[in-house]
Amino acid sequence: MIVLEHASRWYGQVIGINDVSCRIMPGITALLGPNGAGKSTLIKLITGQLRPSTGTVTVLGEAPFANPRVFRRLGYCPELERGCDDMTGRYFVTLLAHMGGLPSASIPQRVSEVIEFVGMTENADRKIGGYSKGMRQRIKIAQGVVHDPDVLVLDEPLNGLDPIGRREVTGLLTGLADKGKCVVVSSHILYEVEHLTRNILLMNHGRLLAQGDIYTIRSLIDAHPHRIAIRSKHARALAIHLLNLPYVLSARLDAPDATQVEVETRSPDTFYSQFPDMVLEHGFDITSFESPDNNLESVFKYLVNESGTKATQ
Repeated sequence: MIVLEHASRWYGQVIGINDVSCRIMPGITALLGPNGAGKSTLIKLITGQLRPSTGTVTVLGEAPFANPRVFRRLGYCPELERGCDDMTGRYFVTLLAHMGGLPSASIPQRVSEVIEFVGMTENADRKIGGYSKGMRQRIKIAQGVVHDPDVLVLDEPLNGLDPIGRREVTGLLTGLADKGKCVVVSSHILYEVEHLTRNILLMNHGRLLAQGDIYTIRSLIDAHPHRIAIRSKHARALAIHLLNLPYVLSARLDAPDATQVEVETRSPDTFYSQFPDMVLEHGFDITSFESPDNNLESVFKYLVNESGTKATQ
């Protein structure tokens, strides 16, 4: 639904994004990277606010820049809202519905439907200036979907939300994805989106570092040993048995209580499949089992370090 082919955007001598090629399909895709990674530039290209300096950007088969046909099928929720505090939530969504070209006769009912969808019926007639952060995010989603777009782009929709607010907004976005919508979520906070989707775009310094399923990306990093932390009352005996396995590179005990073993392996799938049998065979008492490498933040840090190392070579 969204295709970039060798797309670059420059601001004078400053590079916003550099030679980015990717395809974004229906479902939820997380656009990730630190501040300054190029996420905002990419979003502006997708939403038609900018045109690429080189390369192409297409949304729903057309170039989005200044294209009303694309705008009618695209929803956008910016990170910051300006000049809306004196409006009620209902008026704000109604205004955007008119700007989106909905037939006037259908707007009141449609506005009520999307306000109910985002759980804001009771607060719709209050001024936005009195909303909590979570309410603001929900009403922005309502204006973004009031015209029933096929593509929805959200810039930092989880930023500043408490756990309950994150769960509620995540549920809304998942519901849209389940309807076949293409939902693009930008964030610089990795843990916030880790449970939202496994499909990611990782950016840094304007370049696309990786795209796809987070666990597939992790499995392709062959040069980086996979770490697994295991806690057990029999940590020393466990470490000895682990070191005898051909696919285990190292097994280190922590200090001072020596109840945790940190394992390094280049074959995590083999380790995960055979470890339970070993535990049962030798009767090890395992109290916790987790991988500090099997998460989004570790993958991102590794890829950023790799790109930085290559850039200096």
